[in-house]
Amino acid sequence: MTTSVLLDAGVVNRCRRRVHLEHDPAMAQVATAPPDPTGEQRKADATAHRRSIADEIAGLVGEGWVEIERGPDLRGTDREQATLDAMAAGARFVWAAQLPRDLPGNRRGQIDLLVATPGGYVPVLVVRHKVSDPGSGARTSPLADPVPGARAVDQRRRVRPQPRDQLRLAHAYRLLEACGRSDGSALGGVIGLDGDVVVWHDLNAPTWPGSRGALAEYDARFADRLAIANAAATGGEALAAPSRIVECRSCPWWPVCRVELEQTRDVSLVVRGEEATTLRAAGVRTVDDLAVVDPDDESLPPTGIPMADAVGLAKAWLADLTVVRRLPEVVVPRADVEVDVDMESFGDSGAYLWGVWLSGADVGEPHGYRAFATWEPLPTDDEARSFAGFWQWLTMVRLRARARGLTFRAYCYNELAENRWLLASAKRFAGKPGIPTTEQVQAFISSDAWFDLFGSVRDYFLCSRGKGLKTIAPAAGFAWRDAEASGENSMRWYRDAVGMDGAAPDQGQRRRLLEYNEDDVHATLTLRGWMSSPAVNEIPYVGDL
Repeated sequence: MTTSVLLDAGVVNRCRRRVHLEHDPAMAQVATAPPDPTGEQRKADATAHRRSIADEIAGLVGEGWVEIERGPDLRGTDREQATLDAMAAGARFVWAAQLPRDLPGNRRGQIDLLVATPGGYVPVLVVRHKVSDPGSGARTSPLADPVPGARAVDQRRRVRPQPRDQLRLAHAYRLLEACGRSDGSALGGVIGLDGDVVVWHDLNAPTWPGSRGALAEYDARFADRLAIANAAATGGEALAAPSRIVECRSCPWWPVCRVELEQTRDVSLVVRGEEATTLRAAGVRTVDDLAVVDPDDESLPPTGIPMADAVGLAKAWLADLTVVRRLPEVVVPRADVEVDVDMESFGDSGAYLWGVWLSGADVGEPHGYRAFATWEPLPTDDEARSFAGFWQWLTMVRLRARARGLTFRAYCYNELAENRWLLASAKRFAGKPGIPTTEQVQAFISSDAWFDLFGSVRDYFLCSRGKGLKTIAPAAGFAWRDAEASGENSMRWYRDAVGMDGAAPDQGQRRRLLEYNEDDVHATLTLRGWMSSPAVNEIPYVGDL
């Protein structure tokens, strides 16, 4: 069926239900969630990264560079024609290309860079994530010669699988085919976060399940999404039903899907993604169905979590319990001297604040909260100063505890973020005063002195509404002072705090961020104390539900 539906490259990586909602005329006036500040910041960072790469390549390659003008007064058709004109004129490189719409194929799209080859053009993406890892075998070409003919086997890099990138390249490749400008090579390139080489992909290489190539995978996904969009646009039977997945957290359509899922009491409200799909296929479609399942029923297909936990989550959800004990007894490792740690970062730009809360035995330092911060807009070398101050203070407390024969432990909540910036900061600022080596940081985070409280929550509790600190700490009686406290909102506060958008730095927002960070470390302290006290036994045990 051919309709007026035109799909962009992102559709093949998008939730199927979202595709339906985006093309259903009945949803045109429905209120959606506001933009996710974290996502908006990532987009802004990616735009700045692309601009930097464009300027660098243009300076390196010299003649033959054409940039397609952007602007609010330019129609898409004007940019399409400009792109066609540039290719017809034999431009070696076309930046910000708007590819002509493929009406028979229901495609539209743009690509960061088109690179001329003897037979036509190939697409190149510029992304703000890593596209290679240390190793060998990737085929790369330098930015000064970013063409397929200059690619060679790289002895220092191996390809980091990035399926989304390959599918976006496949979309651009099909658009080039449709306008007769593809060179037929099925090649596409990606310039990543490091911005030093082009990593080339053979889009027909059998690197996908079933020995399919990226083009074949793309074609199958695109056909599926097109059918969904056409059905929605023409009032046909919906081909995609809502189901809660990880992407729901930042999806603008989540308020719409949530209402429907709660009305149907869908099983994905307590188990997500493939687990929910597996259970539905076995006839377990609702939370009520799951709550009465026998966990020892061997006829049920395996899921990603133990069936007993899935059933317990369903029972907790039905009882409107945010938290239930997974095990009868809760145990959390404690120490004589304890430090709670929480880091605040701004996207991928850096970590601007390390907050700590010292408690326990006396080591000659005041108990309570302390912050190590930089208020220079990230990225900045001043970040090295604040990180060094944090690390030196933490090391001093550890050494004083040891000298006094006291045990020591530092706690965080979900160590992935803290570990990332501990290691990244040590690497980025190596050699600066007070900066530890990456080996020293690795030794610390691998030791018993560094404890992730999130792991204890995961092991000892079932959380029917999620395991985030903002969800679990209230069960321990803790409340944030700021009613709008969240990681997403802190991104907005930070922009104001450092005057990132051209305004004067807002001292009030700095205080707000410090209070938010203080509450975060106080929350983990409170949570740990509660988990170590008899009060935790007031939380129902799942076996008693």
